[in-house]
Amino acid sequence: MEELSERTTSACTMQDNDIHTTADPDNITLRLVRNGDSPQKMAVENSCRNLNIVKSVDVLYQEYRDTSKQQEIEQRRQRDGLPTAGSGVTAAPALQLQLRNSMHSLSLWQNLEAVKDSGLLKTLEPKETILQEAMFELVTSEASYYKSLELLETHFLKNPVLVNTLSQSDMHFLFSNIEDIMKASERFLMDLEHRIEESILISDVCDIVHFHAVNHFQVFISYVINQAYQEKNYRRILQENAIFRENISILENQPKVKGLSFTSFLILPFQRITRLKLLVQNILKKVEENSESEKTAILAHQELERIVKECNEGVRKMSRTEELISIEKTLEFKSKSVPVISHSRWLLKKGEVQQMSGPKSTRTMRSRKLYHPIYLFLFNNLLLITKRSSSGEKYQVLDSCSRSMLRTEDLEDQGQMLACVFVLKLLENQEDREVSYMLKTESISDKLRWIYTLTPNRRTRFLSTSTHQPDSAQVQCIQSYSSQEPDELSVEMADVLHILECTDDGWMLGERLHDGERGWFPIRVVERIKSAEVRAQNLKECQRIQQAQEGAQGSRAASRGRRPAKSPQYTPTWTDL
Repeated sequence: MEELSERTTSACTMQDNDIHTTADPDNITLRLVRNGDSPQKMAVENSCRNLNIVKSVDVLYQEYRDTSKQQEIEQRRQRDGLPTAGSGVTAAPALQLQLRNSMHSLSLWQNLEAVKDSGLLKTLEPKETILQEAMFELVTSEASYYKSLELLETHFLKNPVLVNTLSQSDMHFLFSNIEDIMKASERFLMDLEHRIEESILISDVCDIVHFHAVNHFQVFISYVINQAYQEKNYRRILQENAIFRENISILENQPKVKGLSFTSFLILPFQRITRLKLLVQNILKKVEENSESEKTAILAHQELERIVKECNEGVRKMSRTEELISIEKTLEFKSKSVPVISHSRWLLKKGEVQQMSGPKSTRTMRSRKLYHPIYLFLFNNLLLITKRSSSGEKYQVLDSCSRSMLRTEDLEDQGQMLACVFVLKLLENQEDREVSYMLKTESISDKLRWIYTLTPNRRTRFLSTSTHQPDSAQVQCIQSYSSQEPDELSVEMADVLHILECTDDGWMLGERLHDGERGWFPIRVVERIKSAEVRAQNLKECQRIQQAQEGAQGSRAASRGRRPAKSPQYTPTWTDL
């Protein structure tokens, strides 16, 4: 342990001219002081002890994040290719070592000299070594994240070249409460480092995660909710401010940024809080069941899930309200007006389809006169059937119906001519009568997407949308995809999803295992998991996480109206002055 401390302290004293500027000891003392130490003593020690792991991490968080996801994909691929008879699906430590020893990887726990010299690797069972690696990755990835935040601060936020080109309001739009985010990360990382310094055999990290999630991670919610304004104002500033545009380009091209964009630094907090939840999930999958470590992992996961959920709901609420206001401005009601803007309403899907009318003989099916374009606006509780104006800027509302009163019928089995056609029934329209529309879409996938969104309780081709089968089809994401439509799902590399539906023209409907989110995505960004044993293990791990979620809901219901108490099992290694 002394050797490890000496090595990290030595690493801390090395100069890093590219990124780190000399810290102000007085400022450090005001922010972080360990319990039991005088401010004067800490001002001296902080400069060489405070963030030792940061000094030994060369990888920026953006690099680590992409590499770690690729390693997770490769590890699952190797497991998928192993013989299933008696082989198990847990990767050996040697396999993890092989996958994580790349240029953009973080250090492995088993590669630490202190760990090698201790002889622990000879006595620990493989599953215990894997657990140590999972906890150590949480620590080192936090150090990498903090290193990227430091670069955001020194290279962008406090760079006179940039600051002097922006007004005070634009500075706030771009950077929001990023300094509060940095302070929270610094506190968190200090406590994680202290835990590792206590023993090379890490006892736990989830108790620390839980403490900080309860007491200090609220700052993430404010930052993430403001990101929509951040992105919008960044685009505005780029268009209006030529000097800023030129300077940001110069700063982005400097070697210390490693080819990363300014926006990749701005989105770090949301990426980190979501990744932190997944890292805790990974630990939860590996700890012994019914142990104290499992209890702290569940507590940490509950709090992180709450924060991520509040972030997502805050972002959605803002974007949904703006979208409703924008849509309502374009609508013209022919007869009965329907109020569109509501706190409980949001857009699910919109787009043009062809309404088929007139006699449907084989000859007329090919006639363009049979089809008339209409435009659908489908909300979570309302459908508007409209006709686009000649200018293309307004939509005349022709009919409307509650979403619960919609029914669909697929006509695919009635011949190739009707492959892209379905019937939409309004059991009770705006005139309180039943009507049917025969609609044609541009592709089979577009038809299925409309059917699923209009009537979501239909059973899909592969799987009931309400139950997971023991060996249902699964895929893993090998390429990130950002949703382009409301009914699509943004997926990240290494996500595992159940397949609910698959089309012949390149689209899948899936449900992500770790959070239950559903949506459509291109088949090209995923690959199927072939091993039944791997699929069963993925499902088992998912069910364990769901049990933690159920426990979270129960505890929140019991403590509704009360602020969560501080964790009684953990005391931080610092105090605020």
